[in-house]
Amino acid sequence: MTGPLLLLDGASLWFRAYYALPESFTATDGRPVNAVRGFTDMVASLITRHQPSRLVVCLDLDWRPQFRVDLVPSYKAHRVAEEHDAGPDVEEVPDTLTPQVDMIMDVLGAAGIATAGAVGFEADDVLGTLAARERDDTTVVVSGDRDLLQVVTDEPVPVRVLYVGRGLSKAELFGPAEVAEKYGVPADRPGPGYAELALLRGDPSDGLPGVKGVGEKTASTLLLQYGSIAALRAAAEDPESGLAKGVRGKLAASADYLDAALPVVRVAVDAPVELSGPDTLPATPKDSDRLADLAEQLNIGASVGRLTAALAAPR
Repeated sequence: MTGPLLLLDGASLWFRAYYALPESFTATDGRPVNAVRGFTDMVASLITRHQPSRLVVCLDLDWRPQFRVDLVPSYKAHRVAEEHDAGPDVEEVPDTLTPQVDMIMDVLGAAGIATAGAVGFEADDVLGTLAARERDDTTVVVSGDRDLLQVVTDEPVPVRVLYVGRGLSKAELFGPAEVAEKYGVPADRPGPGYAELALLRGDPSDGLPGVKGVGEKTASTLLLQYGSIAALRAAAEDPESGLAKGVRGKLAASADYLDAALPVVRVAVDAPVELSGPDTLPATPKDSDRLADLAEQLNIGASVGRLTAALAAPR
């Protein structure tokens, strides 16, 4: 018996760590390290709770992929920083968080914890691809992004999502049954059904307008009745179907959006993911001296101690 594969949504967790702890947590040179401290503690806690045999921190190498923007230009447009060069879009990130990401990468590297990314893709796609590839171990995806609920499945291995949108202490573990029950999507295809629910209702946080006049409750009702977005749209085009006239009109008015947006909403499962190294979770840090130096420089000795203890615990 081996522990699960744990896939962490890096940015989702360190953003939460950043806002959960005050900037009064500083390194010896005065730089804020609240995100580093909080993220390191989260990783230690997750290892202790789930006892994984493998772990990967998944990264955003492109937070706003061009293929999604080409399909839906409003995709994450509201998150673009107002002042930047004429190059690629820059996401608005607090000035004191950006330097901490490099610190977090240093800590992970010294600990021997693998990271993964894919050029031109978001962390969601890295998580989705690694989960879809897995053939051996139960997989737990940890994120505060509900979009990842679409990856839940029982085959070929169980894939679960630990949703930490309300914090790690209030995390909810979702499998296919829980997604179907909570969000009212078809029980025989809860993962794809959740993606289609998001498509219909829209997602302001991602700049997706949805079908005007169709909220989450209506979207759920329609998907439960027709089973899929394809069947629903077929019913809308069939004058003999029993679909209400008002719903037909709303779907017809949003036809272009529906044609374009499904690939935007769906998490990729074939991204060209590259790992920094083996995903096997080490029992001891890869570079103990470097990790000790970072612990001292960044004033995160207690957090690093908890991480080291978590790695050393029997699994």
